[in-house]
Amino acid sequence: MNKERKSKKIIIIVVVAAIAVFAAAGIYVYYNFYSQPTEASQGVAGKILRDWDTGATEPGTAKSSGTQIPGYSTAEMKAGDTVLHLSVGNPKTNECGFYATVKLSDGTELYKSQLLEPGSGLTDIPLSKTLEKGEYKAMVLYECVTLDDDHKPLNSAESEFTLIVK
Repeated sequence: MNKERKSKKIIIIVVVAAIAVFAAAGIYVYYNFYSQPTEASQGVAGKILRDWDTGATEPGTAKSSGTQIPGYSTAEMKAGDTVLHLSVGNPKTNECGFYATVKLSDGTELYKSQLLEPGSGLTDIPLSKTLEKGEYKAMVLYECVTLDDDHKPLNSAESEFTLIVK
């Protein structure tokens, strides 16, 4: 009888521990992936980071080296996902604002940002549609504008990349 009682206690402890682990994992996932506030962006939400950094050394200043435009070679995502993990933003050395548009070579617009001031950007791009498996020619169109209230257009640049959907 004592042995049977001890076995039941062990089973109860193991079950309670397993429940605690699953609850902790659920809380972690919720707070890290689902509860982050977003800023609206022309019909598609995206969290614009105010301390965005390219991760690369940015030599010089905007006056001596011109406007810095981030570049890409490839990006990957899963078929059916609505978020593209790509760092899109405005390097802090720039003296202009950016509007960034992610689109396919056929003109399909996947995302258009709000004004990205110098030093702000996104690392998770919420897409307006899902994509099927395959390789796509894509680009980020950077439209440069003044930082005053008028946001007058300056110039634009395209950064092409291959989007691989698995």
